[in-house]
Amino acid sequence: MALETRIKEYREKAGYKQSELAEMVGARRETIVHLENGRYNPSLKLAMDIAKVFGVTVEDLFMYTEE
Repeated sequence: MALETRIKEYREKAGYKQSELAEMVGARRETIVHLENGRYNPSLKLAMDIAKVFGVTVEDLFMYTEE
């Protein structure tokens, strides 16, 4: 299974830079880059913090798919 994310889509729609989103959720910009590229699995807290920024659920942002 692979973790897919819609963070980039929501971030761009909201007009945030990666660094701005990172600051809002207390993460490094590099973490947001890795999340958007599917190379990092977030902690539950980070996933919930990002979802809260966009006013969506964690399930709206992250989904597992068959590889």
